[in-house]
Amino acid sequence: MIMLLLVGSLSGFAQEGADLADEYFKKGEFEKAHTIYQKLMKPGASKQIISRYVESSVKLNKIPEAEKVIRKLVKSDDKNPYVFLQAGILEESRSDSAKADVYFNKAIAVAGNAMNGLPELAQDFAEQSKQNWAIKVLKKGREQSREPLAYAGELARLYGAVGQKENMIDELLHWGLIPGNRDNVQAILQDNLKDADQKMLETVLYKKVQENPNEMFYTEMLVWYLTQKKEFYKAFIQERALDKRLKLTGVRVYDLGAVALQNKDYKNAAAMFEYVAKEYPQGQLYPFARRLVIKAREEQVKNTYPVDNLEIRKLIADYQKMFQELGKNNRTLEALRSTASLYAFYLDEKDTALTILQLATEISKNEKGFIDRCKLDMGDIYLLKGEPWEATLLYSQVEKSQKEELLGYEAKLRNARLHYYKGEFELSKDVLDILKQATSREIANDAGALSLLIMDNTGMDSDSNETAMKEYASIELMLFQNKVDSAALELNRLYAKYKDHSLADNILWLRANTLIKQNKIDEALQDLEKISANYGEDVLGDDALFLTAKTYEENKQDKPKAMELYNQLLQKYPGSIFGADARKRFRALRGDTIN
Repeated sequence: MIMLLLVGSLSGFAQEGADLADEYFKKGEFEKAHTIYQKLMKPGASKQIISRYVESSVKLNKIPEAEKVIRKLVKSDDKNPYVFLQAGILEESRSDSAKADVYFNKAIAVAGNAMNGLPELAQDFAEQSKQNWAIKVLKKGREQSREPLAYAGELARLYGAVGQKENMIDELLHWGLIPGNRDNVQAILQDNLKDADQKMLETVLYKKVQENPNEMFYTEMLVWYLTQKKEFYKAFIQERALDKRLKLTGVRVYDLGAVALQNKDYKNAAAMFEYVAKEYPQGQLYPFARRLVIKAREEQVKNTYPVDNLEIRKLIADYQKMFQELGKNNRTLEALRSTASLYAFYLDEKDTALTILQLATEISKNEKGFIDRCKLDMGDIYLLKGEPWEATLLYSQVEKSQKEELLGYEAKLRNARLHYYKGEFELSKDVLDILKQATSREIANDAGALSLLIMDNTGMDSDSNETAMKEYASIELMLFQNKVDSAALELNRLYAKYKDHSLADNILWLRANTLIKQNKIDEALQDLEKISANYGEDVLGDDALFLTAKTYEENKQDKPKAMELYNQLLQKYPGSIFGADARKRFRALRGDTIN
């Protein structure tokens, strides 16, 4: 009993000594710390005691004294690989790399005899910034385990740290074969690969896919990489090959088509949906793919100015063929909405559009959300017809039906816009100020922007400002009604009349966006550059700069100029709502892999 108490007391004193030494060490009082650590350098000493003893010995140039202590500990604690590691570090401080290597190799040999000894030693080497030795340890651990994927994640990180990118990629792709690791693999690639490494990654992925055609992971990674680069056609080729080989019923191709559609690659999106529809006419995805083929082409037609009415009629004919094949039922409801929109906004056949929407609501029966979306569409069409009372009645019905829901907020925003178009600015602003608190960021941003426009341009000089605002709002209504050419002419007149008015930057902004719709890109850029030059500190400053950069990227295909402008936006407007998008686009143009 007395012996146990004595051992406990000694242990307590040792811990108190270690704590005191640690305090001295942290304060930089290495002489005092070294004296205590040396007394604690006995078998079973903690890693921290051993490493700090060695470090303080080097700092105090007491290397010969420390060598004696370490050699004694090596003999008495020869099953502890950490002692050999620190002995090697001490030899390195004397520039004796040969002797250091002997100790490091001895540490590996000792660690190899203990359960989990090698991965722990690898971590110890890494903590001492000896990643190459850590790699050596883990490779030995892999040999011992006879598991070809053992320590792949750890090795990948180590290879990344020493700049061996090809080895890093290879290990990461091994690691990714273990279920659940794909997202981690993508995150590490995103953090470690820069533009110089992109081709290497692509080459390795293609090679892996060719060598392992039935391993989905490699194709998934290649498709992920190509999707980040927005090379959707190349991604489609990979997904199509995998789909045919493994008979995946088109699901992955369909999902890729949805991503391409979201990224406005309408041509390739249509090709993907067409593949699904053609290959799997009896599949569950068929009616959806059939509709989205036409939807993708529709977006392409609508975004090509001037919009060709003949192409609009071809789209409607395609929808009609689909209805003949699939019927007008729950599977084709969204196609009915699209058809109605084409009739109303592009062919000026508003009554036909209303009839189609009425039919759609009857087919949908109790699907409240769909019926309310149709009501919003009908409200828009009544606004096209110049019947604002009918429009507001429908918007208000949806507000009531979808209270506190996203669709309800959208209805409220449309009512606010309707008041704005009618010149009822105070009433519009009251609604908009409520919507600024909406749960949807997009709705809140739109509401805030319109509220600010009204507030900034209907001020003290009430009559003059309200007249200008009413003329401006009427042009916005024309644009809503798809009267682009007429609106452009009116904007020219309005800018000439109010170029010194507080509304001038807004007129330029609206005209720039209208010119882009007309594919008059150079003229649009002139207006955007006027905003940046003369109104850069105002509310539209970052909007104009972001749109300028985006236009150089997408319309002018001028990658260096776009990168310069995105970077300029990040520097000049650090708090801009476009910051995240600008950063993502800049990185994509630079060649980074983006998650």
